[in-house]
Amino acid sequence: MDIFDVFSLLGGVALLLYGVKLMGQGLEKKAGGKLKTLLAACTSTKFKGFLLGVGITALIQSSATTTVMVVGFVNSGILTLGQAIGIIMGANLGTSVTSWIMSLIGVDSDVMWVQFLKPQSFTPLIAFAAIILLLVFKKDAKKADTASILFGLAFLMYGMQNITAAVSGLKDVPEFAELMGMFSNPILGVLAGAVITAIIQSSAASVGILQAISLNGQLTYASAIPIIMGQNIGTCVTAMLSSLGANKNAKRAAFIHLSFNTIGTVVWLTIYCILNAALKPAISDEAVSPLGIAICHSAFNILTIVTLAPFNRLLEKLACAVIRDGSDKGEFALLDERLLSTPSVAIERSRTVAVNMAHEAVRSLELSFDILFDYNEKKAKKVRELEESVDMYEDSLGTYLVKITDQNITEQGSHEVTKLLHMIGDFERLSDHAVNIVESAEEINDKELKFSEKAQKEIRVMIEAVKEILDMSVSAFETNDLKKAVSVEPLESVVDYLKVQIKSKHIERLRKQECTMEMGFVLSDLLTNLERISDHCSNIAVCMIEVSHDSFDMHEYINNLKRESSLEYDKLYEFYKDKYSVENL
Repeated sequence: MDIFDVFSLLGGVALLLYGVKLMGQGLEKKAGGKLKTLLAACTSTKFKGFLLGVGITALIQSSATTTVMVVGFVNSGILTLGQAIGIIMGANLGTSVTSWIMSLIGVDSDVMWVQFLKPQSFTPLIAFAAIILLLVFKKDAKKADTASILFGLAFLMYGMQNITAAVSGLKDVPEFAELMGMFSNPILGVLAGAVITAIIQSSAASVGILQAISLNGQLTYASAIPIIMGQNIGTCVTAMLSSLGANKNAKRAAFIHLSFNTIGTVVWLTIYCILNAALKPAISDEAVSPLGIAICHSAFNILTIVTLAPFNRLLEKLACAVIRDGSDKGEFALLDERLLSTPSVAIERSRTVAVNMAHEAVRSLELSFDILFDYNEKKAKKVRELEESVDMYEDSLGTYLVKITDQNITEQGSHEVTKLLHMIGDFERLSDHAVNIVESAEEINDKELKFSEKAQKEIRVMIEAVKEILDMSVSAFETNDLKKAVSVEPLESVVDYLKVQIKSKHIERLRKQECTMEMGFVLSDLLTNLERISDHCSNIAVCMIEVSHDSFDMHEYINNLKRESSLEYDKLYEFYKDKYSVENL
């Protein structure tokens, strides 16, 4: 083995790692929002959680990624610690799928159909199909995701072939045979597997490298089995690093992953050593094949699951005993950066936080309306606290959404992020107007001012209209109800009309000396705030509709709505105009 073989080995490892990552990303994007639906399925039983762990890991080809996702879900409150255990167990088995795919590297036969199973036969076809998809369907995101999956598989297989070719010369090197023989010492084998996997942070890639090395015939079952067991421990490093800075339950989930794999390794390594010493099976000294490694890998994971599944409650108690209760992160735990590796879930968490933000903004407005005619200092203070909270929501959520845009997200995901970034600005402005209304209420209270009875009735009518448009727009956003969003604009126009009407009536009262100029200034500020609240509600509704049409020209949309749907628009406008009339007050 010369220096060029070393270069080939390094290049093969790079291609293998990149292939595993690229294929996983493509499969994950292909799954998209379905991951969230799959997660919902794990809420009933641990067995469903186990199957979910197997399915997701087989899908994205990485138990480390699945476990990091689980840590993020637990940290965000999406999953309980008990639900996480089943998924973690399933992830260990799901990662075996990759080893079975890579075992094809060892296929050897002159039969025609078997020849097609050889990677050197089908890998070029896979790569060619991927590039055709990219060239022919340039603007089709789904086809691009499929191409990513195919390229990932091709890189993976080319990497395996490079590693195999690079180490093929080692079969004649006595020192390499001695090195491989050292790993028949179970402790050294476990340490080697754990360290290598921890460094490259991928058990699938680590197993692939082991399979490639096995083709030179120097690796025996006695050496491979301890290494395979150690690889399961090494893959825990990624989740442990991910749990740093997370809440206690997320740390416990990562600890359960480590303890599950460690205990499983200790138990079955002990049993293996006893059986190997007592029976001395001939297979121990036989050269292991890529298929043999895949079988051992799957068998070890199945045995570990069967052994420890009945004790999942004890694993949970052990985690709670080791990681005791303490202070947790605050209300923005949903915006967990661990979820950024799964953009579809991160976007869904962002929506949940945005809904919470919207409700806080509405709550601040409702309190400000309450104290307008019946001032209450505690409620005024609460409005300001809510406004500060909404500001924090905007800062945290805006930062998180920008980080999501740095990920490899789908076109639909990009539209959703853009929509949320537009909307959180409107939610924040709603709470600002709540503070403005509180300031008007404080001025009225401090100066002992009072609206006339007619003015009070007119303002109450306008407030009721604003309350309805608030409820309608936030509800439309929360449920993604485009039909309800379309109904916002006619009511917004009615609020604008009410502002003009009430101002006109105030001028009439001024002429009749039924109201004062000072109250007129307060009234003008109040009406402006109410009208701008309805404007922001309109922005929210229009943004929802425009994103669904991949456009952001709100003024053009509003003009089109009035022009193209004049009958429906006019009907709703007249309905709201009658409902919130101030003519006969």
